Amino acid sequence: MKLLYTLLARSLLASSHAGSVALVPDSGRLWSPLPGTAPSTLPPVTDLSIVNRVIAPDGFARSATLAGGIFPAPLIKAQKGDRFSIRVVNQLQDENMPLSTSVHWHGIRQSETNWADGVAFITQCPILQNRSFLHQFRALGQTGTYWYHSHFSTQQCDGLRGPLVIYDPEDPHKDLYDVDDESTVITLSDWYHDPSTQLNKIVGRGVTFNSTLINGLGRYPGGPLAPLSVINVEQGKRYRFRVIGLSCDPLYNFTIDGHTMAIIEADGTETVPVTVDSLPVLAGQRYSVVVHANQSVDNYWVRALSTIGDQTFAGGLNQAILRYNGAPNEDPLSSPGHSVLPFDEAKLASLRNIPAPGFPQIGRADVSINLVAGNVNGSFTLNNVSFNRPPVPVLLQMLSGARHPSELLPTGSVYELPPNKVVEITFPNTGAAPGGPHPMHLHGHNFAVVRAAGKSTANFVNPIWRDTVSMGEVGDAVAIRFVTDNPGPWFLHCHIDFHLNQGFAVVMAEARNEIPAVAASIPVAWAELCLPDGQANAGSSGFNVSTLT
Repeated sequence: MKLLYTLLARSLLASSHAGSVALVPDSGRLWSPLPGTAPSTLPPVTDLSIVNRVIAPDGFARSATLAGGIFPAPLIKAQKGDRFSIRVVNQLQDENMPLSTSVHWHGIRQSETNWADGVAFITQCPILQNRSFLHQFRALGQTGTYWYHSHFSTQQCDGLRGPLVIYDPEDPHKDLYDVDDESTVITLSDWYHDPSTQLNKIVGRGVTFNSTLINGLGRYPGGPLAPLSVINVEQGKRYRFRVIGLSCDPLYNFTIDGHTMAIIEADGTETVPVTVDSLPVLAGQRYSVVVHANQSVDNYWVRALSTIGDQTFAGGLNQAILRYNGAPNEDPLSSPGHSVLPFDEAKLASLRNIPAPGFPQIGRADVSINLVAGNVNGSFTLNNVSFNRPPVPVLLQMLSGARHPSELLPTGSVYELPPNKVVEITFPNTGAAPGGPHPMHLHGHNFAVVRAAGKSTANFVNPIWRDTVSMGEVGDAVAIRFVTDNPGPWFLHCHIDFHLNQGFAVVMAEARNEIPAVAASIPVAWAELCLPDGQANAGSSGFNVSTLT
């Protein structure tokens, strides 16, 4: 396998590709060791050290895999138009968990920078122990709420996940809220007491998380009364809460006792405001909601209830605290009440009134694909094929000159898409894939949800555009559309990490003939990631051809 990596990496410098693949030197900027006190926020130009540390976010101590040494990982704060330059530094040491890594910037479309998407075995080779890799990209035209996480095996379940926000000084919703900063980012995550390497061995009955963490704190059944997260508000002010589904597995129903929420963003898309009193957040999804602190000064429970297992709020489980300034420092006595304003994804609409592309009828796009999910002996399938990671990243295969879609690995899991065409993907839910609802995430794009979960009719006029959508329940046929205007291989997969690890994925190999636009920005260090340990010069200011020969 190492020989294959080397041979394909060498092809990037072969004279036959000299006109189409222009490798540019990586930055020579040195990275520094992790500081003693990790910052809770980072700028878009930064080093991001991946380390092992023992933490106890729910009162149970375990070694974890962390970005910046904390959980959740530091909030990366950017402004609209900023350039990202993030060096991921692998300082992992705990052999009970994966020692390689990669980091994906979830929701960032990576226009012409597919190589920076951070997906091991799709857009890059993993970052080996004691190596680093510099991701450089722009989020062209994008603002809103995103996140980043490991995309190597199920490593994110060991803790490598954190928020990323691109603020818009000209936000069209800015008159609807008074406060929008790091204090209003709310992360929802499951937490496991066993390392992911052990959890991956569980097949059939599924994996159950030990606790729910809201902003990195929570409690587990039978555990100590560990501290809960407190979200402080001032009576009378309006808050833009950015709610992020950092989950490895469960869907969380997010509520705040005594308060309604006005949805103004979904997965980076500004929406026509919709008021709800409950918000289902699947793994990978994000919402901005405006909450008016218009109740009496007191403490109120913030709740995140999963549908997995026998969940309860007893003893502060699955909860955080919304605390008005002046309220006593104590647990709330509030009750959840009955939902009268439930969430309906089909009611979400883009604020910019963006219609779905192509002819307004299901099945009448330029390219129409049905992806039927199944499960065989614990392995998930799409169209009867279970995804197995290829021996060589798909992008490297495309750059090295594979001439036919059948030559791209893994066989049966790569779908070739022509450039500048409208693609429609439908997910008929036959019930053959257990553990739903499945959050389907497409890299490299946001898409129009032309038929939402629970609906039989389509909306081509003003659907919601997002990057992670529920596949719904049995009998649903959720359909999405997008335009192939972003060359490269893009992962499409269930964002329940254990399902992905068991094969619930395909690759959309988009606009192969336009790959030179991607290749022009590929740094030397990207190819060096695929070299055997000891042969890479990552961090040098130039490229040594001898490393590939």
